[in-house]
Amino acid sequence: MVLEDTVRTAPGYVRTLIQQEELPLLRDHLLRLDAASRHDRFNGFLDDSFIQRYAARCAEDGTVIVAYIVDGMVRGAAELHPPEGDSLPEVAFSVEASARRQNVGTVLFSRLIAEARWKGHKSLRITTGAENHAMRALAKKFGAHLQFRHGESTGTIDLGKTPEAELADLAAAPFKAGRAILNFNSTCWKLISSMYGNRAA
Repeated sequence: MVLEDTVRTAPGYVRTLIQQEELPLLRDHLLRLDAASRHDRFNGFLDDSFIQRYAARCAEDGTVIVAYIVDGMVRGAAELHPPEGDSLPEVAFSVEASARRQNVGTVLFSRLIAEARWKGHKSLRITTGAENHAMRALAKKFGAHLQFRHGESTGTIDLGKTPEAELADLAAAPFKAGRAILNFNSTCWKLISSMYGNRAA
């Protein structure tokens, strides 16, 4: 079972693919990736037959696909792959060139993390090519601590508390501080008024 709500993000929307017959949409999306995007996504130049097999496996192994859909076509996808043995569940994402610079990656990752938490996962594993700067930046935004080794960057995302929560705390801090100062000033003013009031009496 997966989350069922749909998130609108112009000009398309984000939702989890819940029917196996929809998963070919992932295959078609991956096949549309340009050479550079395909290299970034799979850390190498891979032929169409590999991508077809990859998408078919995702349809069978319980991978959760969160898709950004425009006019019935998947233009971006975040994948939550189930853990194998003692390994952590792994995440991956791809966005076609036409859908970039629209905050799609952030929305996809937010939804994917919600799915992972709903499933009870505590940590996620992420692997990306050393040159995939967009993925590395997005991973760090969500708290991944990446290490470079063997030509790729690997790391984990702790779902206990993400930077989103930390950013929310930071965003609220000035208001909390301002409220505290106002309360302090109000208390001081009341104290001073009381002191002068007593003298006047």
